[in-house]
Amino acid sequence: MSDLRLDATQLDRYSRHVIMDEVGPEGQKRLLDGSVVVVGAGGLGSPAIQYLAAAGVGRLGIVDDDDVERSNLQRQIVHGDDDVGRPKVDSAADYVRKLNPDVDVRTHETRLTADNVAGLLEGYDVVVDASDNFATRYLLNDYCTLSGIPLSHGAIYRFEGQVTTFTNDGDGPCYRCIFPEAPEPGTVPDCATTGVLGVLPGTVGCVQATEVVKYLIGTGELLEGRLLMYDAMGMTFETVEVRKNPGCPVCGDDPAIESVHDVEYEGVCSIAAD
Repeated sequence: MSDLRLDATQLDRYSRHVIMDEVGPEGQKRLLDGSVVVVGAGGLGSPAIQYLAAAGVGRLGIVDDDDVERSNLQRQIVHGDDDVGRPKVDSAADYVRKLNPDVDVRTHETRLTADNVAGLLEGYDVVVDASDNFATRYLLNDYCTLSGIPLSHGAIYRFEGQVTTFTNDGDGPCYRCIFPEAPEPGTVPDCATTGVLGVLPGTVGCVQATEVVKYLIGTGELLEGRLLMYDAMGMTFETVEVRKNPGCPVCGDDPAIESVHDVEYEGVCSIAAD
């Protein structure tokens, strides 16, 4: 950690952190020294980006290749009506810069692929999976698992959401331990087909941001080994224990995946044939 001192403005901005025994000046220094990359600047990425920036995460990367559409605005709250047609990474970055000048925001207007994932994620302390497709989820899982990078996973569907954390320290499970392969294409409708409750990703994305902040500070109990499931209609939260799978193709005892180039991510996210 660098010898970072909080100036008077920072002491004022982060005062509600500084006075907490569990955070304090040292915890805030860890946040300001930390780096997080959020993959996806949509429904889940919006609240994650907002609260990570507000918390004072020093370097914040944003990866997305989409432009803002008016239909996004019902839930993707870092974007406004004037941003329609702009790249999401640009409007999200503008939001961060207005919110907190302490944050060095880096934008990557591109789609994550096996060829660019290393260059985009290298050097970040934590990755937030705020994507909306299985190909990106499995690619992020495989790269982060193989590289030992902590990963916060979130997903939503209509009125339901799920969150878990993979520290990727070798002891806990990964995403493939829970879901070895993606469902067949076309079997799971997307938000454009089925709709999504606008406030749902706010709850899920905030939980993801909470997990990241706790990880960077080094306090609290993470969701590693637990899958948190949220039902907005019933307003219920349920936690299910998940364990490392010895037969997992990426983190198991005899892994078949040793590189992201071993996998065909478009389609069923399965191991590529030799």
